[in-house]
Amino acid sequence: MIDVSEYRIPAGTKVVLADHDADDKTGFEGGKKKGKKALSRLNKQIAELQRRLWAESRQGLLVVIQAIDTGGKDSTIRKVFTGVNPQGVRVASFGVPSEIELSHDYLWRVHKETPPDGYIKIFNRSHYEDVLVVRVKRLAPEETWSRRYQHIREFERMLADEGTTVLKLFLNISKDEQRQRLQDRLNEPDKHWKFNKADLADRELWDHYQRAFEDALSETSTDYAPWYVVPANRKWYRNLVVSSILIETMEKMDPQYPKPEEGLDDVVVT
Repeated sequence: MIDVSEYRIPAGTKVVLADHDADDKTGFEGGKKKGKKALSRLNKQIAELQRRLWAESRQGLLVVIQAIDTGGKDSTIRKVFTGVNPQGVRVASFGVPSEIELSHDYLWRVHKETPPDGYIKIFNRSHYEDVLVVRVKRLAPEETWSRRYQHIREFERMLADEGTTVLKLFLNISKDEQRQRLQDRLNEPDKHWKFNKADLADRELWDHYQRAFEDALSETSTDYAPWYVVPANRKWYRNLVVSSILIETMEKMDPQYPKPEEGLDDVVVT
């Protein structure tokens, strides 16, 4: 398993994404072919840990995944959680807020999606959109979005105090890799449905998004809800890193199967 400590952002760290190599693969001795075989083994470990978490039903795991457009959120979820029991894993996505969601505080729609005991809940985008998109597209003034860092830290502290482990992953790709992935969508007809002309307008805001991500990571990576900056240009290595982080996190949670009912050794089914 990859040593993921170098990808974790210690609390209080000022993040500069240019210092994080999106092409990095130094944590694994081997290429794409070996990486895929290794991922299969990690999938089995994740599946076993998830079974124990589900059976124990005393704690939950929230996995927050953020990335710029084409960063690979969907494919990461598919590849990393292959083989887990879908009964105990849920994915929530957060798009443009509805009218009723806008009539509440911005965390209202998020809180109701957090995992019950025994579950893994994956946020494909999350409450962080309210300090990312809202900031870059000027949907709220700075005095509004800037105070949300404290709200988010306190929200995640409350979740942690109440038994939910919070794990946050930023999938870090380069600007050139994004260009290639957008072009690939245009070059392959069966991927045209994934292309939106609005993505090109967002690409023009690359530097603004990078600064917004840097501030979000710097302001909200804590001991109880850490951020990891995952090198994501190489999809196979991204999957290994995310799987390794997930396994390390769940092993620290140490879920256990419940103790069996007494006297089962003498039971015979007839």
